Amino acid sequence: MRILIIIPTYNERENIKPLIYEIFKVIPQANILIVDDNSPDKTYEVVEEISKNDNRVFLIKRAGKFGLGTAYVEGFKWAILNNYDVVVEMDADFSHQPSDLLRLIQKIQEGYDLVIGSRYIEGVNVINWPMKRLLLSYFANLYARIITGVPIKDLTSGFKAIRVSALKSIDLDKIKSNGYAFQIEIHFKIYNKKFKVTEIPIVFYERRSGNSKMSKKIILEAALMVWRLRINKMLGRI
Repeated sequence: MRILIIIPTYNERENIKPLIYEIFKVIPQANILIVDDNSPDKTYEVVEEISKNDNRVFLIKRAGKFGLGTAYVEGFKWAILNNYDVVVEMDADFSHQPSDLLRLIQKIQEGYDLVIGSRYIEGVNVINWPMKRLLLSYFANLYARIITGVPIKDLTSGFKAIRVSALKSIDLDKIKSNGYAFQIEIHFKIYNKKFKVTEIPIVFYERRSGNSKMSKKIILEAALMVWRLRINKMLGRI
């Protein structure tokens, strides 16, 4: 099974090197693809240096800040082109623990097509978030679940493993969303194409260093996009 871990980056210079090393301690057979949006802190230089000495590490350096959703779509296409079997989405800031990667892959090996690392499948498992942000995330997921009709507890999770065969069923060129909206859209499309989906509990940690990419624009995009998904489903346009 060929596994590609896709990590979008923007100003993650402090985190990316230790994260890559931690991932390979857990799952040395995987490859890692960093999709960097021309980070002002030159995150891509760190990745380039690592890739010179490790043929498991790859870099796509983009010309500007195009966003998380387009970064993942570019990574998915790269995985399809290079004949990977499974892709993993993972943040660069240690909010997702490399030690959980084996549990994601184990579920894929059991026959699931999409395995989501869920903060909310067993209560609330988030460390070091202010209460306001925690409540926003929790109720945003509840809202998205009600509107879309997708019974996934953590629809906005950015930590997951996906079979490439499931990704091939999606028209990736039609995905234009970013941030939380992108995660909801991917989950919605895979679930509604009748692939086998499950969630596993994880503990989500606030980033070790750097700044959060959360914004009002990202929240509004997700709030509106779930209605578009619902309407498209009603019209048979999944």
